[in-house]
Amino acid sequence: MDPRRAPADVARRLALRAGAKVLIRRRRYFANAHPVELATSYLPWRLAEGSLMTEPNPGPGGIYARLEESGHRLAYFAEDLTARMPLPEEAKALALGGGVPVIHLIRTAYDEDDQAVEVCDTLMAADSFVLSYRLPAD
Repeated sequence: MDPRRAPADVARRLALRAGAKVLIRRRRYFANAHPVELATSYLPWRLAEGSLMTEPNPGPGGIYARLEESGHRLAYFAEDLTARMPLPEEAKALALGGGVPVIHLIRTAYDEDDQAVEVCDTLMAADSFVLSYRLPAD
């Protein structure tokens, strides 16, 4: 996989300059042979270059394991969650029937140095997911 230019919002979330190089990994997930999720991960190219993250199969534990092996121990994730009607190309990619909304989740992964190391932009068929959270009260 070759480096690509980061979209403006992704560059901002990763604290990169506009147009900086990133690795882009796209996936489509299925349940019972039906597409239910589209996910695109963006990683700063300087973290991904020369690593297994650039391979179609990054190995056991995926890109998070590769990040941690390279010294970027994950500390927390920040998520922005919205719901909306899908764009026509999104409805087609997820084989959605009319009137089915999508959940749009953008997650940014941070390491122990508070450095953003990955942005994952996910689109889910809303009728296929329950999102459950456990949050501390303090």
